[in-house]
Amino acid sequence: MSSSTNEDNEVRSLYHELLSTWNKRDAGAMAGTFAEEGELIGFDGSQVAGRAAIEEHLSPIFANHPTAPFYGKIRNVRFLAPDVAVLRAVAGMVPVGQSDINPKLNTLHTMIAVQQETGWRIMLFQNTPAQFHGRPELVEALTEELRQLL
Repeated sequence: MSSSTNEDNEVRSLYHELLSTWNKRDAGAMAGTFAEEGELIGFDGSQVAGRAAIEEHLSPIFANHPTAPFYGKIRNVRFLAPDVAVLRAVAGMVPVGQSDINPKLNTLHTMIAVQQETGWRIMLFQNTPAQFHGRPELVEALTEELRQLL
């Protein structure tokens, strides 16, 4: 299904806003990118449903851990319906106090966005480790690609 360039740009902007709020360690703003009934699946497999629960889940993470910033690259946006889009991206992280992407933290992002009265919101965001078990050349290739974002 095709979409307008404007809709595509809005979905892409939503993803960049999500990363920006993570990088700023702002649980409220990050939760605000989700639909009221949105869901988050974290890097460790944590599953959190609902905007308020997402904020509650993220607040102690940001308060108690020096979370690394994300550097993300959108692979594609595909519209399933005029008001539903799937965005696929890859991302890397540079741990606090370091200057390079840590390959162990590379991730694949999948975001399902829906258009609501208030604009585009995340219905589901999944953060999957990109470990490519037994294929170190894929880990290195992704890491090199992500280093270009630094």
